[in-house]
Amino acid sequence: MAKGNFKTKSNIIYAKYPTGNLSLDVIYPKQTHKLLPVVLFVFGGGWRSGNRAQNIPLAQKMAQNGYVAITTDYRLSTHAKFPAAVYDLKNTIRWIKANAVKYHIDTTKIAITGFSAGGQLAALVGTTNSDPQFEKEKINGHTSSVQAVIDVDGVLAFDHPESAEVSTDPNRKSVAAIWLGAELNENPALWHQASALNHADQHTVPLLFINSSTPRFHAGRDDLIAKIKPLGIYSEIHTLPDTPHPFWLFNPWFEQVSSIMLNFLDKQLSHSKQPFN
Repeated sequence: MAKGNFKTKSNIIYAKYPTGNLSLDVIYPKQTHKLLPVVLFVFGGGWRSGNRAQNIPLAQKMAQNGYVAITTDYRLSTHAKFPAAVYDLKNTIRWIKANAVKYHIDTTKIAITGFSAGGQLAALVGTTNSDPQFEKEKINGHTSSVQAVIDVDGVLAFDHPESAEVSTDPNRKSVAAIWLGAELNENPALWHQASALNHADQHTVPLLFINSSTPRFHAGRDDLIAKIKPLGIYSEIHTLPDTPHPFWLFNPWFEQVSSIMLNFLDKQLSHSKQPFN
């Protein structure tokens, strides 16, 4: 990877809670004379583990191609239940807008991407633009709207025939139930609310789906596309055969994923494909 063509500002605290601070990193081109689109990265880990450092290599790749890339924390299920993580991501987006001048960010060109549980969260953020039930606070009047979503192996629906998030062991809760705070049979409305599929409407933004060959990790995807296609909302699917679930972390898939992401972002955010040097 080429070095020296981007800068990194690390460990910026954007929110404080009794359970600890939430921080983010900003990776951005070293030299620019124009406003740049931004990509927010959301890590995965079953809503209970993982950290933002997982996404640094892909974020650096985006910065090398002229994007501001941000990796962020959010509250895990060990500290807070749904919808806390959604509030945190929307709060991060407001932080981005409030600090746009400092990092030369074009606030009309914001994409969010996530991986596994992070993909589920990214899709939920992108399907709840302007939805008051997920708008807990504002920073200097900024909204949490985004213009594009990239979901990498994140489920789109919990209460769905394709979903495998319900525990098959009556003595053990699923990771989804731990995050949501209830099993499906205990609170079906909550599982419904957490599913991006159930929020897809005319406010949904263009979506890119990058998937492994394991169907459970894109539960509800095809139904969501069927909902937004008649509304004229763009979507893409790229399925990489014979891949393990965390394929995006390893080569040769890392390079494939970054190429697919950049192609989609360049189209949706009308950005030049020329990298910054």
